[in-house]
Amino acid sequence: MTRAPFDPRETLAHLARGARGERLAHVRHLPRREAVRVPWPEWTDPGVYAAWSGAGVTHLWSHQGELAELARQGRHTVCATGTASGKSLGFLLPVLTALAEGSHAPTGRGATALYLAPTKALAGDQLARLAAMAVPGVRAAVYDGDTPTEERRWIRDHAHYVLSNPDLLHHSLLPGHRQWAPFLRALRYVVVDECHVYRGVFGAHVSAVLRRLLRVAARYESRPTVLFASATVAEPAALASALIGQDVTAVTRDGSPREATTFALWEPPLASEGTRRSAVSESASLLADLVLRDVQTVAFARSRVGVEAVAAAARRDLADVDPALAPRVAAYRGGYLPEERRDLEAALRGRELLGLAATNALELGIDIAGLDAVLIAGWPGTRASLWQQAGRAGRTGSESLAVLVAADDPLDTYLVHHPESVFEAPVEASVFDPANPHVLSAHLAAAAAELPLTPADTEWFGPSVPALAEALVAGGVLRARPAGWYWARADRPSDHVELRGIGQTVRIVETRTGRVLGTVDEARAHSAVHTGAVYLHQGQQHVVTELDLADAAAHVVVGDPGWSTQARSVSEFRILSTTREQQWGPARLCLGAVEVTSQVTSFLRRLPTGEVIGEHPLDLPRRSLTTVAVWWTLPEEELALAGIGEADIPGALHAAEHASIGLLPLIATCDRWDIGGVSTALHPDTGLPTVLVYDGHPGGAGFAEHGFRHARQWLDATLQTVRACECPAGCPSCVQSPKCGNGNDPLSKTGAVQALAHLLSGH
Repeated sequence: MTRAPFDPRETLAHLARGARGERLAHVRHLPRREAVRVPWPEWTDPGVYAAWSGAGVTHLWSHQGELAELARQGRHTVCATGTASGKSLGFLLPVLTALAEGSHAPTGRGATALYLAPTKALAGDQLARLAAMAVPGVRAAVYDGDTPTEERRWIRDHAHYVLSNPDLLHHSLLPGHRQWAPFLRALRYVVVDECHVYRGVFGAHVSAVLRRLLRVAARYESRPTVLFASATVAEPAALASALIGQDVTAVTRDGSPREATTFALWEPPLASEGTRRSAVSESASLLADLVLRDVQTVAFARSRVGVEAVAAAARRDLADVDPALAPRVAAYRGGYLPEERRDLEAALRGRELLGLAATNALELGIDIAGLDAVLIAGWPGTRASLWQQAGRAGRTGSESLAVLVAADDPLDTYLVHHPESVFEAPVEASVFDPANPHVLSAHLAAAAAELPLTPADTEWFGPSVPALAEALVAGGVLRARPAGWYWARADRPSDHVELRGIGQTVRIVETRTGRVLGTVDEARAHSAVHTGAVYLHQGQQHVVTELDLADAAAHVVVGDPGWSTQARSVSEFRILSTTREQQWGPARLCLGAVEVTSQVTSFLRRLPTGEVIGEHPLDLPRRSLTTVAVWWTLPEEELALAGIGEADIPGALHAAEHASIGLLPLIATCDRWDIGGVSTALHPDTGLPTVLVYDGHPGGAGFAEHGFRHARQWLDATLQTVRACECPAGCPSCVQSPKCGNGNDPLSKTGAVQALAHLLSGH
């Protein structure tokens, strides 16, 4: 039976009925976009055309045609268009045509191509699409950490199109490139899908891996064309060029059709204790309401725990009204087996599922169409992610509904009350530094193990190669010879580098079974899994019995002690150098290198009511981080003019620091957990009251620099958010921080407003 077109306006009016209407902060109607069609290129292989035309695709959207033509010409290209705009067809057309043409060759292997995705699920989704197309003569296979050993040799020797990820490239293909020699010699195309996720330190790592790939391919006399696919990002050509160190052409004009979208900004109510209802709880209620109205909906949450909580709460709500609907809501996240994910995707396509709670595992290109509505439980981190998630809704011929449900957080509070920052601001640039020496040094060591490193490798890795190589020689990692620099150790350098973070990871081990529940970065382990910490996994409470830093393991036992824990720490910083500065009247804004030293000193035990029932000392080592920071200073007499007395300076600066950290993701592509901050009433290096925000990664990740370049916008938004918050003395929506090492004490919301206003008055 044909369903009537979905009416998002009427549905939103239902959600906002009665007292709920006060929660609807803003509604924006995004108009329909018409299609721009172009014909298929004459050079398309007949088998490739037959595969698509058999599925009813007899024309291309304009951006697909533009991408295909540039790729056919051998030009590195990035296609940055909207969700569900058919970017895959744009890059598959030239790639599969080249592979099909090569398969007709009388001798030799023919052309090959490599596809790289940030997740295994996305590579699997692409393989399923290729299998359905069944292009004659093209053999495709997924090669990742789950590929059985017996299949790997066949893939190396016979597959034309290998689908993988940067991690496998780093740990397996590049170190074993001699086994891949025939494949690399024939390599025509490298496809880098969802490249907008490569930012921060992860982006720097992936950039180095891609450059290592192109360097090794050149050794086999191959110069593949690199094709990037991305969500809409600022300066996509600059992003893609930074990833490979070569010029890249951008395709950004979206020729695909798009039905209209109604987009709502929703703020949960303020509870009596001064905090708002959580975005997770509010989204669960809205999801249940939508399912009751037969509106097929995906609710995105930030974490795996949040996803499980949304699904469970929505099912409970439905069970009270219509028990038959409760099983039609499920969760979808990383950590599920591939067959579980495929079953969920099939159930969603077939409308057996009406509601799905998901992490961004469903954001990254998985082929799900036909949804009516999307709920987004808390700001997803970037506008690019916001539009990716919102774009998951929209059945052919029907309008869609998207609702951003604000979390109790300074950034979310700001955005729902400043809709222009959501709808009228451009998407963020993906910020990363491909020359970060803390990242690049490790990859130069890996490159030297693959092929001897020479001064000519500045072509791939930039001008710092000789200096970094000599530093590695001094550290005994490389050996200098007349012909270049050689790997000097018996182990493999790639085994010491994890792409998704710098430094060691700590295993979380269940003592009774020996099962590894998960991992945490060593830097975060001190505060998250210290001895005595309460650790949550899959909704189950665990208590850490021992943190063994020497063995990189935290041992836990199952059990709910009845309280939660919060680590307390002390931090200080030392300014190493100032690279840029601005004078704002009596204030000074600076950017430079700093050394941040921190130590977790104790932890609090709190009852569910929030009452502290004990503080317990910890004996953990001090940690030092050399990174990049942005900081500002104001003389004490200027703070006095702003109405801040000497005794109130620590609380004012501390609150301003917290709020600044919360708002930096507004203009830099980062999460508040990627950055840190320190404030002090008198710093020995500046001789003044100082507030500092730093990148939480060695060598920096580009976030602080972005904050410096857009300081006026960043700090003005910080001031507006704190000033406009309804709370009397400070709350999580303005100046309290979930990761404060001092237990959010001292804090002065009034002082933060006074300090920030005085700071900005000088600019």
